[in-house]
Amino acid sequence: MSLFNNTFLNRSAVRTALLCVSVAGLAILGGCQVRPLYGTSTGEFGSVPSPVAAELAAIDLDSISSRYANDDAARVLFNELTFKFERGAATPPKKYRLQVLMDVSSAEVGVEEFADVPSAYTMTMNSTFVLSDLTTNETLLTGKTFKSASYDFSSQRFANRRALRDANERVAKAVADDIALRIAGYFSSKS
Repeated sequence: MSLFNNTFLNRSAVRTALLCVSVAGLAILGGCQVRPLYGTSTGEFGSVPSPVAAELAAIDLDSISSRYANDDAARVLFNELTFKFERGAATPPKKYRLQVLMDVSSAEVGVEEFADVPSAYTMTMNSTFVLSDLTTNETLLTGKTFKSASYDFSSQRFANRRALRDANERVAKAVADDIALRIAGYFSSKS
């Protein structure tokens, strides 16, 4: 009989402890707010635009310089970043400057058997970015990012050029996503 009472008491103590931990967790999370990063939120006073979206639209993007001539990837990266910051809307006066330096390299990752001809490549884009204030020229955020994409190589010249172009676009879009998210996170932490 005493074994049953001890087990019952232990279960009761565990339940009480779990209940206390749950209530404490809910009390802590009760102060948290979930806000949209880019869009608008609805509150007491109607639809309120996100301050992050306004800050992103105020970024002046310098032309993207490349160590090695790869104009396609630089063009796609510039266009993607411009769209991610401005979102197709009218732009406010610029308060920030973003400078991006990128380079693209390609490496053989597969070789056809008995032919010594590459059958697949991996393209890698490395980029470094600096976000600074236009008025004070103070550096606000720096970062590095890289992305890779693979593509197949065949005996068809047009297919090879198209595969290379698609790989350029995929790595540029992935790098643009990463840079835009890091900058949005920076502005979100400041607001």
